Amino acid sequence: MGTNGSTMLEPLRQGLPPLDPAAVSDSASCALAARLEAVREARQFTRKTLGQWDVGDRFDDVCLVVSELVTNALRHALPAAARDAGEQDAPVRLHLMRWTSRLVCAVRDPSHDGPVAGDSDDFSAESGRGLFLVDSFADSWGWHPLAGTLSGKVVWALFLLSAGPVCAE
Repeated sequence: MGTNGSTMLEPLRQGLPPLDPAAVSDSASCALAARLEAVREARQFTRKTLGQWDVGDRFDDVCLVVSELVTNALRHALPAAARDAGEQDAPVRLHLMRWTSRLVCAVRDPSHDGPVAGDSDDFSAESGRGLFLVDSFADSWGWHPLAGTLSGKVVWALFLLSAGPVCAE
């Protein structure tokens, strides 16, 4: 399930031509405050953005995965004091990037630790299944640490889109 930082973005490349960052058709991002209401804001931002991009065939899957990635970042990647205080600065950022045949959702957070999978194998539990859902609904996902002046990590999910052939990029 997913990848670790040592394999970086390899699942983005599995069986697909390389992603050229300059060939991004569309991109959008939003900053999210350290409060659980940010999950709803991320869903609304995603719905609005995908509606503008006309990405109908994966719309529900993408919105579900964005919710889970943002929830995971808010619950596990922020210091407890920031969460408890509901800090208004934006320690989490959602990025959406669309190529002709692929969409990537990426959530940046300040933690250097890998994403946290639930403690439970009980799929009827009310929480702890976020990364299982990401793995189930995205075509691939992974994470990598940030480098340079940015600290933390990015957790991403890749969706193949039916609008155009995969090898057209």
